[in-house]
Amino acid sequence: MRNLKLADGTVVPVIGQGTWHMGENPAERNNEVAALRLGIEMGMTLIDTAEMYGEGGAEAVVGEAIRNCRDQVFLVSKVYPHNASREGVPEACERSLRRLGTDCIDLYLLHWRGQYPLAETVEAFERLQEAGKIRRWGVSNLDLDDMRELDAPDCAVNQVLYNPQERGIEFDLLPWCQAQGMPVMAYCPLGQGGDLLRHQTIVEVARRHGAEPAQVALAWSLRQPDVLVIPKSSSPAHLRTNASAAELTLSVDDLALLDRAFPPPSRPRPLQMV
Repeated sequence: MRNLKLADGTVVPVIGQGTWHMGENPAERNNEVAALRLGIEMGMTLIDTAEMYGEGGAEAVVGEAIRNCRDQVFLVSKVYPHNASREGVPEACERSLRRLGTDCIDLYLLHWRGQYPLAETVEAFERLQEAGKIRRWGVSNLDLDDMRELDAPDCAVNQVLYNPQERGIEFDLLPWCQAQGMPVMAYCPLGQGGDLLRHQTIVEVARRHGAEPAQVALAWSLRQPDVLVIPKSSSPAHLRTNASAAELTLSVDDLALLDRAFPPPSRPRPLQMV
């Protein structure tokens, strides 16, 4: 597994595991826990979750999955915007810590911007750091204007939507983050609903390499410096496919073909969210 180094020197895998929609169906819990554990064994030791996912259900699933291997995992969670006040952040963090079964979150993110000033949320994050409740903090779904307003060199990452169908960040936000040495964490890197992985161009590039369409989509995002991806899967076969995507290198011809199918942005675009 390839790695990426954060600003503080911490090394994380470029392919992690997402957990959106986990913890919503009790009948799936054992499969979800098993999938996360298998992903950890395959080197996808970065696990991303949020208090929003299943209203804490996903964090509980993650907590069970990492119970005997917490030290192997780089744990990411996110706080709701309506909890992102000076008083709300520490309360939300304590609830997440209990569900996750740990005393410290490796990276704690603002899920998206809400009613509270960014400076107030950052102040709360910094107090959590001082208290040893979180090791780093970052943001999610913040556009370029937001990031400039944030003006925080200690922000560890910006987690945003990024895949061949949604590449608006390439015009300005991604280059800005790269210039700051701030990694971008790509969520929904495989798209939504399966349309991306059925696209004839993705399928053709996969055929050329004897690979799976998901590997092509992930390798496409990982071609960018300082980008990591967090696909979600509960299938052992899909987990193996995802884990091996970092080994796939797309050729110049592959990338040109993908550019024709999914043109890069030629002007600023509003930041897309899901």
